[in-house]
Amino acid sequence: MEHLVEFPGLGINVKVNEVALQVTESYSIRWYGVIIAFGFLLAIVYAWSSVKKMNIDSNKLIDAVIAGTVGGIVFARLYYVVFFHDGSGHNRYFENPIEILKIHDGGIAIYGGIIGALLVGGLVAKWRGLRVPAVLDIVCLGFLIGQGIGRWGNFVNQECFGEPTNLPWGMVSDNTGGVAVHPCFLYESLLCLLGFVLLHIFTRKYRRYDGQTFILYIIWYGVVRFFIEGTRTDSLLIFENGPKVSQVVAAGCVVVGVVLLVLFRNRNDLSGCGNRYVMESLGLIKTEVDPALKTSTIFGDLPPVEDDKKPETKTEASNEEKESR
Repeated sequence: MEHLVEFPGLGINVKVNEVALQVTESYSIRWYGVIIAFGFLLAIVYAWSSVKKMNIDSNKLIDAVIAGTVGGIVFARLYYVVFFHDGSGHNRYFENPIEILKIHDGGIAIYGGIIGALLVGGLVAKWRGLRVPAVLDIVCLGFLIGQGIGRWGNFVNQECFGEPTNLPWGMVSDNTGGVAVHPCFLYESLLCLLGFVLLHIFTRKYRRYDGQTFILYIIWYGVVRFFIEGTRTDSLLIFENGPKVSQVVAAGCVVVGVVLLVLFRNRNDLSGCGNRYVMESLGLIKTEVDPALKTSTIFGDLPPVEDDKKPETKTEASNEEKESR
């Protein structure tokens, strides 16, 4: 299906097609899946480029990643199924359970995916003897990459947009009824990528304990999702006409994250890169000494000590030879 998408305030018009490749008359490869796969691939590449700095065994990590991927897909689907309601308040998945297996028809929820990936992947990481908080730090950065890229799949499908807006970047398409709406996919994509950059820098230079980056991630994404979800018109509800599921979960994540930051505020416990002083104290790197401190004294730089015995000159040697005669 093709969509004409316009951003009237920016003078941008673009056609997007949901289908990337029509394999057969009844089967096609969609851009949504391609974009999601690309985001996942970039997240894997980043994780593997960081394992040495994080002191994580890559061979064991691959087991946790595979398990987490499977768990993420299953939980993303189940999360959507449980909280799905149509306009009449019915849940077609409960009425016809076989529909649950038709994931190719759409219907997954990102929070369910995150929960499943963390739960299943975390259990496997623990079983394989990895330090789970350190694994969470690297995985959450991969999440931000995947989320930032993956949201463009929603743009191609023209879904996950918000309420009408008069802002210059309001988006118009056939799915919005010709009305300019908030491009929520764009908000979340940009904020996730910004969060990745900030938390990457924090992890490399300022992290003081394993798990700290993950705590900041759940706070960052919780705040982002809470406010973006407030503008969306297609959100899952806890019950009919009730609060939005994602907003409740996001608010809970922020509260839990802040509490954990307070509880662990004096913790210094790293197994990989982070704050230099913490790494030095734990013996992860050698203590750096200012070169100026190696030679400076209270008297300034002292000249090198000379030996008491000086080499004899030719004159002194000849005088001694004469006296001996």
